[in-house]
Amino acid sequence: MKLSQSSHLVLAILLLASFACQPNSNQKEKTVIKKEVKLMLKVEKVAQILDQEIFKYSLDNGTMQVEMSNYGGLISRISVPDKDGNIENIALTLDSIPEFLTKPNPFFGATAGRVANRIGGAKFQLNGKNYSLAANNGPNTLHGGLEGFNKKVWKSEPYSNDSILGVKMTYLSVDGEEGFPGNLTTTLWMELTLDNALRIRFESETDQPTIVNLTNHTYFNLSGISGPVTDHVFQFNADAYTPVDEGLIPTGEIKDVTGTPFDFRQPKVLGDQITANQGGFDHNMVMKREKSSEMIHFVKVVHPTSGRTMDMYSDNVGVQFYTANFLADFAGADGKTYDKHWGFCLESQNWPDAVNKPNFPSPVLNPGEKYSHIIEYKFGVEK
Repeated sequence: MKLSQSSHLVLAILLLASFACQPNSNQKEKTVIKKEVKLMLKVEKVAQILDQEIFKYSLDNGTMQVEMSNYGGLISRISVPDKDGNIENIALTLDSIPEFLTKPNPFFGATAGRVANRIGGAKFQLNGKNYSLAANNGPNTLHGGLEGFNKKVWKSEPYSNDSILGVKMTYLSVDGEEGFPGNLTTTLWMELTLDNALRIRFESETDQPTIVNLTNHTYFNLSGISGPVTDHVFQFNADAYTPVDEGLIPTGEIKDVTGTPFDFRQPKVLGDQITANQGGFDHNMVMKREKSSEMIHFVKVVHPTSGRTMDMYSDNVGVQFYTANFLADFAGADGKTYDKHWGFCLESQNWPDAVNKPNFPSPVLNPGEKYSHIIEYKFGVEK
């Protein structure tokens, strides 16, 4: 279904799901109970930059709600219930979408690209040619440069079927933008499913050899953002990580997590591991050694007090695990002040600085090839 973006829209889809109760020995007929499920998608125009319209999309599956925008391919809110049914936002954010246009923030909920994470020395070589990029993170390039995908207005179109609400977004990054070669066309789908999964899919194609590494940069706090995330419990399906230098650029080593604070193969309280690691995490956890389309259940996070849980799945080779080490005294949404370790990011992506590390999975995309990447965050409760 295609929906016009020129006006405010509300889409409500009523689904009837039925199940049969098992009869006892005296029952001759099955008792059918009907359950009503309501899917709603609301579209609001909230700003305009020259001739580019900026929308807020509100997706509601009857249990949880997600807000997103075509500005920056942004996820601005994720509201989920706790074990008592209390619904709260669990994504660090600003009070409104227009604030993202003017108020600096550390990539809250944004799509990071054309190359997410860091490129050491703000330069790389591809097919014998040297490329220089903007150094926007010390001497390095971070999340695409001065104006990465997080600051672009994407063309967008909402859609739905019987079990999914979503928004399709597209953006053309022209040859030379932020110093990267090739015209890169990227399509982003962000979807909310009936079983409380937020699914993010990327596809990109290029007309010249280039490098691509896309992700979403949501900061999560399953407590409802009531304090630091140090009381959250994490379990990673990762037996290795990539150590970094003082500038947070990978050294090129692939290190076993055994005997280190990076060993989350059994559930660990985050605060204990932050203390053991002397300050926090901003590292790539190794999901795979080689690229494949296999989806892996990579991380489970539990907030014991609220009972909220989040499971992350991905088909990529790594996840940047970041514990908001540089966040301090930030005036966030709903009158809250975000501070150090008040959020965590699980950024599914290629390994950082891979273009400069021959032993890392390659981020190169050639004409005729398709970059593809799927991330899924699934929410639940444990009582």
